[in-house]
Amino acid sequence: MGDNHSSVEPAQGSPDRFADDPAFAVHEGGKLVVRPTRPIDSVADLALTYTPGVARVSSAIAGEPDLARRFTWAPRVVAVVSDGTAVLGLGDIGPAAALPVMEGKACLFSEFAGLSSVPVVLSTTDVDEIVDTVIAIAPSFGGINLEDISAPRCFEIEERLRERLAIPVMHDDQHGTAIVVLAALRNAARVVGRELGDLRVVVSGAGAAGIACTKILLEAGIGDIAVADSQGILHTGREDLTPIKRWVAENTNRVGYAGTMIGALEGADVYLGLSGGSVPESAIASMAKDCIVFSLANPIPEVDPEMAAKYAAVVATGRSGEPNQINNVLAFPGVFRGAIDAGATSITEEMKLAAATAIADVVGEDVRPDYVVPSPLDRRVAVAVAEAVAACAREQGVAH
Repeated sequence: MGDNHSSVEPAQGSPDRFADDPAFAVHEGGKLVVRPTRPIDSVADLALTYTPGVARVSSAIAGEPDLARRFTWAPRVVAVVSDGTAVLGLGDIGPAAALPVMEGKACLFSEFAGLSSVPVVLSTTDVDEIVDTVIAIAPSFGGINLEDISAPRCFEIEERLRERLAIPVMHDDQHGTAIVVLAALRNAARVVGRELGDLRVVVSGAGAAGIACTKILLEAGIGDIAVADSQGILHTGREDLTPIKRWVAENTNRVGYAGTMIGALEGADVYLGLSGGSVPESAIASMAKDCIVFSLANPIPEVDPEMAAKYAAVVATGRSGEPNQINNVLAFPGVFRGAIDAGATSITEEMKLAAATAIADVVGEDVRPDYVVPSPLDRRVAVAVAEAVAACAREQGVAH
């Protein structure tokens, strides 16, 4: 066999249009390989690694299925599953274009949590087909990380998989974001001398991340919260709401405000942007004194960080290179590591809250306006999150 890159190399003498972009060099040929844990240097090695030795192991597992946890890699491997419908800020770009992102996610699992993971991109967007496919491949894995699946389909897919699989399942775009947002907001509240229960939050965006952030903030005891989609604030008087948006309307927006997101920001303590677009300076200026602005759209935040800093005590974005980067890598490696270490059969709300507390605690007494959340490269985070999640799983009795 020849060089496995030969089919995509430029024709002889023609320029390579990707040569000057370092991102393409990092991804060329893919970013993952699979290697054995032991060498095969002899006939005896071969006989033990494959036939006939492997038959004894397979027979033992057939008679006692729980032995698979000890004698296969499956319990310690995460499937990173996507249909390519909501990839980063690129939208519905399909499974092939999504694969580099899923490979990158697998690299992060390895780097930060020591977990093997396998990218799985699906050439279907049908909810039933996705659910059935993931269930069919689940015996090969110890956890399912759903990634970049568009709302509202992602809610049903995750819920159905959680109901039918006895391994951890998490849609990271929802819950990873929510965990890190809660951690950062806990510390931001400390900076301004407030309690979570005193804060009024306005969430811009009712997609996967917006809904999950709203739910975890409610679980954490936030004072009040209003959520906006493209048509304005969600309230019970609206007749255009999906079932999940109806739930949000019934559990938020205590005063029943029926106006715009801009109007809701007047006097608000926290802006949480998860939608894109832009917010005028006048709206940020109308917020409460010592307000908190988390503007998380990438690559362009909804609120310019420099402008926000004129009015807000704490500013966070999703951008690298900026203080207080809200990055999912602070959550998902440790969450899955802890769940898998404990043999958890699911990832519960309590485990997510424990993860958020662990992330916030890494900052500890060093908290300040430009440091409410750890760096994505802080190696302490995944360890702390894994320990907290595993302990919570055991306390709840959801571990094997």
